[in-house]
Amino acid sequence: MIGLLRGRIADKQLNTLIVDVQGVGYQVHVPLSTFYDAGDTGADITLRIYTHVREDALLLYGFLTELERQLFEKLISISGIGPKLAIAVLSGMEPRELMTSVQRGDVARLTGIPGVGKKTSERIVLELRDRLAQLPGAVPADAAPIDGGDRVRSDLLSALQNLGYHRPQAEKAIDATLQTMSNPTFEHALKAALRELMR
Repeated sequence: MIGLLRGRIADKQLNTLIVDVQGVGYQVHVPLSTFYDAGDTGADITLRIYTHVREDALLLYGFLTELERQLFEKLISISGIGPKLAIAVLSGMEPRELMTSVQRGDVARLTGIPGVGKKTSERIVLELRDRLAQLPGAVPADAAPIDGGDRVRSDLLSALQNLGYHRPQAEKAIDATLQTMSNPTFEHALKAALRELMR
């Protein structure tokens, strides 16, 4: 099994990298967080790899951090969640935010990820809550609920991603918007963020 790749980015498409390791190009499926942080074509990269073996294919999934890889493995251990959906979950939320949402039982936030329905979100919370406790960065399950500002920010991020904006672009617009508003409502903040994105 391949556990790590160190090489050069030969090609970069959405959610997929071709990593050139001494003349051999490995196609690696990655979450958006890894895609955007990986650097441009020609950059050196080290990826932690999960090798997924099927009857008809051998697929590689890559992550810049060990935490992402561990979360991916825990997600695909849940009945009904395959690698493709696990990548979608990790693309829709930063690892720490995902862990916090699971441990606080924030089903609504998880359902905001494109492709993740309410039943899947509930299953993620139910099955991962206890398993995440030993991971670095875990918060207590009975931690205080997310405050209003964090809720508006996460709802805005989800809405903009559902509209097709990439996460880094959306986060930049949200940060710029929230700096100029005090106690914003979701509707006002969304309109302002969309104006920011159209500049």
